[in-house]
Amino acid sequence: MTPAHETALRIEDAINETCPWSGKPVAADSLTLYNGAVVGFCNPECRDKFARAVQSFEAALQARRVEKAGLHQ
Repeated sequence: MTPAHETALRIEDAINETCPWSGKPVAADSLTLYNGAVVGFCNPECRDKFARAVQSFEAALQARRVEKAGLHQ
């Protein structure tokens, strides 16, 4: 995921109009990319909360893949 300040993301490209955390309208300074799509949030804190959640899920998935592959020690 890429915060808006690192890539020129546009609010009109967001796939959502309201923040998935708060239900408030998305803000131009609170956009990120997720699976190639622009996703909007009401503020940078909600955007960053989303990034942390995704990272946590990705880490859990990776740990499960390693475990199922018999690669854990």
